[in-house]
Amino acid sequence: MERVMLKDIKLGEVNKVAGFVENIRNKKWMCFIVLRDVSGKLQLTIEKEKHPELEEILNQITIDSVISAEGLILASEYVKLNNMEMYPDTIKIESIAEPSPIVAPKGEETNIDLRLDYRWIDLRTDKNTLMFKTQSYFVAKCREFLVERDFIEIHSPKLIGAESESGAGVFKVDYFDRNAYLAQSPQFYKQMAMASGFERIFESGPVFRAEKFASRKHATEFTGFDLEFSYINSYDDVMKMEEEMLTYALKAVSEKYGEEIKKVYNIDIIVPTLPFPRIDLHDLYDELEARYGYKVDESEKGDLTTEGERMCKQFAMDKYGHEFLFVTGYSAECRAFYHMRDEKGVPCGYDLIWKGCEITTGAQREHRYDVLCKQAAEKGLEEDVKFYLDFFKYGCPPHGGFGIGVDRITMLIFDQGIKDAMFIFRGPDRLNP
Repeated sequence: MERVMLKDIKLGEVNKVAGFVENIRNKKWMCFIVLRDVSGKLQLTIEKEKHPELEEILNQITIDSVISAEGLILASEYVKLNNMEMYPDTIKIESIAEPSPIVAPKGEETNIDLRLDYRWIDLRTDKNTLMFKTQSYFVAKCREFLVERDFIEIHSPKLIGAESESGAGVFKVDYFDRNAYLAQSPQFYKQMAMASGFERIFESGPVFRAEKFASRKHATEFTGFDLEFSYINSYDDVMKMEEEMLTYALKAVSEKYGEEIKKVYNIDIIVPTLPFPRIDLHDLYDELEARYGYKVDESEKGDLTTEGERMCKQFAMDKYGHEFLFVTGYSAECRAFYHMRDEKGVPCGYDLIWKGCEITTGAQREHRYDVLCKQAAEKGLEEDVKFYLDFFKYGCPPHGGFGIGVDRITMLIFDQGIKDAMFIFRGPDRLNP
């Protein structure tokens, strides 16, 4: 008999199920087992007098052991778990579990680093299963949104021959007889696709940052969701694409998992309204000072400070009644060399802040070869990025794009730290499991 997922079991029929043992009460005459798979839970009820041959097996089963069972599924008003239960005729132990090394004393929470040491056990919870189902669905809906708009999914290399971005925070690796680097983003290859005439592309994949941050939101490897598209008029087109995609995906998440997230996490999924509010960085600092007394030195006003970013959560709600905020008007010194600049030399780009946390940097890119070479030279990168500059020597349409941190999105949906929001966290002090 083929095993069925617990969500697909059929009442009144014999089914074969399998999963982890979440709980077991092994009494003298009866045994009750709560079985869990990724789709749901089921109570197994064993009357020992009718099945003496199962006694030895039942005595071996421990919490988190993996078992399979075959038996009749019947409705029962006395069973709180989905008002149904299985009466197994056979039970097979697939794997015996030793006592968990991460169970904390009652009322206490296990240390996050210990939980990460045993991440595969830590993930065996309803909360974590829901989190990663939601993450998967969010990415799928972003992908769906773009495919419906004729975007092509690409898969760019993560081993590259030159330092990307600013050259800072890059991992160097041995590559046969020379050095290679782990890509800090797919940015250069996204733009190569524009020069290739693909017009609309996206990709989801790993991103590497050799930065020794120790914060709630930073990791040395994370999952990025990036897109780029051609024939834009300005970076307003890029912001419009992003706000529409995020609204589409969050609406889908709310409809599918909103009630469950509310029940398990006590968090409401707020579907944002369009358009998202926009504000120039200098105006933002004026607002933060006038409203909350937050002052920064003039020398810092070309970029958004960590505290200023955090305060955007309250400001966006107070002024706009919105969780999202586009911030524009960053200084050229604080932006990548490939951002197009306006007639005043201000980069044509933005950050998107959600709940006081930056989730996106986006921009219109500079597609004119001579201007791009000049801007790379300003930052001393003309030799490092020569291969990239060549993409623009043979014609390239105006274009722009952005990148979203999938793990940060997950972190913010569920109000978790980045270590909990990633399937497996990577930081300066963690390379295992």
